[in-house]
Amino acid sequence: MTSSLVLVRHGESVGNVAATRAEQEGVPVVPITTRDADTPLSTTGEEQARALGDHLAALPPDLTPDALWCSPYVRARRTAALATAGLDLRPVVDERLRDRELGILDGLTSHGVAQRYPDEAARRDRLGKLYYRPPGGESWADVALRLRSLVDDLVRAEQGRVLVVCHDAVVWLLRYVCEGLTEAELMDEVARRSIRNASVTVLTREPGHTSPGGWRAESFDDVAHLRGDAEVTEHPGQGDE
Repeated sequence: MTSSLVLVRHGESVGNVAATRAEQEGVPVVPITTRDADTPLSTTGEEQARALGDHLAALPPDLTPDALWCSPYVRARRTAALATAGLDLRPVVDERLRDRELGILDGLTSHGVAQRYPDEAARRDRLGKLYYRPPGGESWADVALRLRSLVDDLVRAEQGRVLVVCHDAVVWLLRYVCEGLTEAELMDEVARRSIRNASVTVLTREPGHTSPGGWRAESFDDVAHLRGDAEVTEHPGQGDE
């Protein structure tokens, strides 16, 4: 059975850069013309993915990924391709690993949400990050539901050590599902930090456990492989300010 999940947030995207700048400048809309699914990596993101690839290629055989699953979004697929260029892995592209869908709030900064949808901003504050669902979009709980079935499939796949390339909210919620975290435990962690681009989180399944809730975080948000080879970047996911 699958024994470890090596979770990687995609490298820095041009959307990350634009969203962070838009938040800092206080403008309402992130100036990106592509669909979220089609947003590519930035030059820095490509460098990060290659640095991750060097790290993976240098691992001893018992720590080398046996399989690769990734989000269908361009930034995740490109990260996966660059990071596994030296490995003989065929990716399983799974829509359940896609980023959270934001519905009517897609493309808006926190300033834009407050200006255009003040009732939604108030509802989000009242319900909290886990349960707030923007009209036409998903809550974090919705994402967790699709990830529960994914984890079941990963466990049954018997692939040993699986590299999973996805998105920041997905990494957080895979921890929530696999470790059996409470809402309070998850949100305490989320409030303290963002998951950095091309970082590595390793979840190990405890012996005898075959279902979610029997995993532990062996490492989290590790970027040691980037230092000296690529810039370390930290961008909150859009809509998660």
